Amino acid sequence: MSTSSEGDADAGGRTESQANSMNGKMHTGASHSRKESLPLAPPFMVSAPGKVIVFGEHAVVHGKAAMAAAISLRSYLLVTTLSKSRRTITLRFSDISLDHTWNIDDLPWAAFSHPARRKRYYDLVTKLDPELVAAMQPHVADISPQASSSERKIHQAAASTFLYLFLSLGSQHSQPCIYTLRSTIPIGAGLGSSASTTVCISTALLLQCRALSGPHPDQQSEEAEKQLERINRWAFVGELLIHGNPSGVDNTVSTGGKAVLFKRVDYSQPPLVTPLRDFPELPLLLVDTRQAKSTATEVAKVAHLKKTHPGVTDYILNAIDQITESAHALITSDDFDPDSPASLQHLGELMTVNHGLLSSLGVSHPKLERLRYLVDRADVGWTKLTGAGGGGCAITLLKPNTSNMNGDSTSSQPQSSALKALEQALEAEGYEKYETTLGGDGVGILWPAVLQGGNGEAAEEIDQEKFLGADGREGVEALVGVAAGGEGWKFWRP
Repeated sequence: MSTSSEGDADAGGRTESQANSMNGKMHTGASHSRKESLPLAPPFMVSAPGKVIVFGEHAVVHGKAAMAAAISLRSYLLVTTLSKSRRTITLRFSDISLDHTWNIDDLPWAAFSHPARRKRYYDLVTKLDPELVAAMQPHVADISPQASSSERKIHQAAASTFLYLFLSLGSQHSQPCIYTLRSTIPIGAGLGSSASTTVCISTALLLQCRALSGPHPDQQSEEAEKQLERINRWAFVGELLIHGNPSGVDNTVSTGGKAVLFKRVDYSQPPLVTPLRDFPELPLLLVDTRQAKSTATEVAKVAHLKKTHPGVTDYILNAIDQITESAHALITSDDFDPDSPASLQHLGELMTVNHGLLSSLGVSHPKLERLRYLVDRADVGWTKLTGAGGGGCAITLLKPNTSNMNGDSTSSQPQSSALKALEQALEAEGYEKYETTLGGDGVGILWPAVLQGGNGEAAEEIDQEKFLGADGREGVEALVGVAAGGEGWKFWRP
């Protein structure tokens, strides 16, 4: 996984001696009548988080600051190497029922390797090459022909994202592989599920072409930052294929984790993004109202309000901006203590006021207001909508001693009776809840895809069948173990 390996390397990014070593064998240098075939690279896994907007929704559309943070709901990409004789690559994204295989030799390598258009792993790509997109189209046009038009559109967007990155970072000699994705992030809920996926794909492909080093405990901060920037640049290219004109914030948060402060005054330029590396991990209750929303509709509401009532609307947007800046100042101050009830209350009160201002802009919804009432009645935290509003999700910063939502018997923290009652009320009224952590790690790798057993248990290899057979979000998390601090996972931490 180093950019400076000596000798001939396989498509997984290892020299022969490295590959033998990773498979428990030492190269003896003995002569043979014919060249030994290299052992297959072991399966490995990449994971990246989703995100929420913590402060500043809608105000950010009008040139104000906003704050976004990683959540512990994540996507997981398992990469399984096949024999070189197979000559295929396969996508298995079971959460969206996508299963498609390409023959590597049939792909448009001539277009992507043309000297005028060929990109290197270290290049900064800010827009798609229309000729390369056109060259790729015949290879995604036949995907999922039996699916509905809406499902097929999703499949083709996902496949296009993968294929553009694969053709840009790989070569016709790339190792045949199966790329299997599972995610615990709700799709279409404004939680950065697509960015999480593109970060996983970008990281996996960069690892396979030996363009990343680490992560490892002795890695210098500057070197870790360089690796994350490389991942983020290519993840942004993936977002271009899905969203057309993404802000770049979702992929930045998913790559680096923690949180960012961002502002976009000029929409012809990228946003100004400031990483908040010291953002604390905070207990969060994420609730999906299951009410369909339209970001475009909610943004248009605020634009209309600003046109008809410019003075009042500007006052509200400026107030939201002040809340975001106040939260930033609070979190980055030496006095902020995430374990202090007073610090959490200060931050929570800013969330409450932020929601009230968003509601005054007309972007709340009766289901969001009902949710706020239920949380306030339980007195377990401070709630606001997150994202565009009009439905979608809300976040609650939980008060101390209330974060064990599921009554986990292994937790040292008992479940509060108030939170248990809230859980029952949410379920009875059709809400879907996720207890998560705000401000956790960004992209990480599990190489090889083996989880170390505890208490004398044997190590567990994550194979295709086991990964695809994991039952729902809970099953995926229980298997791969990131949210529970599973051993073996490594993260770039500048």
